[in-house]
Amino acid sequence: MQIQVSDRNLAPSFGFNATKQSSRTAESGVSQMNFRISLSRTSWMGIALLMLTLPIPALAALGGDIATVHQDQAQMKGSLKTTQGEAFTVHEIKASAGTVVKEYATPAGKVFAVTWRGQFVPNMQQLLGSYYQQFADAAAAQREAHPGHRPVNLQQPGLIVQNGGHMRSYFGKAYLPAMLPQGVTADEIQ
Repeated sequence: MQIQVSDRNLAPSFGFNATKQSSRTAESGVSQMNFRISLSRTSWMGIALLMLTLPIPALAALGGDIATVHQDQAQMKGSLKTTQGEAFTVHEIKASAGTVVKEYATPAGKVFAVTWRGQFVPNMQQLLGSYYQQFADAAAAQREAHPGHRPVNLQQPGLIVQNGGHMRSYFGKAYLPAMLPQGVTADEIQ
């Protein structure tokens, strides 16, 4: 015995069609149905654009250990360039999309500053680590006091964050004044 079920499609505005193909009742009386979902080209483009707007993972957290640089390089799928200075080491990762994140580390291997520039704002929570909540609270207060699109310039005890730019050209830096190596000024963090 064969039972035909008519095809039912969802509205095209959802971006996909779910169709029931004919189902047959087996000897046991159990109905078996096959479903097929297909995405339209518009839906695929929407998904691709959404993926492009997600933040790019950044480097080791501010105040953290330098041991994660190679993991971060792999995660960003970028190239690593290390420059040894007298008072600090700069680990620069350039992602394939062009975003550059620099991590400044003391000779003891602690990250005292990070900078970024590129087409996308990096994941600030990952960049700032345990300092992220302090940054988020201060940035929200700054936006409430001065509504509109403005660069973020936070100068709090123990944390300085400067962030700005416009679409496809973002830049910024964050550093811990107390962890600056002796003889190093904030102007050297670029």
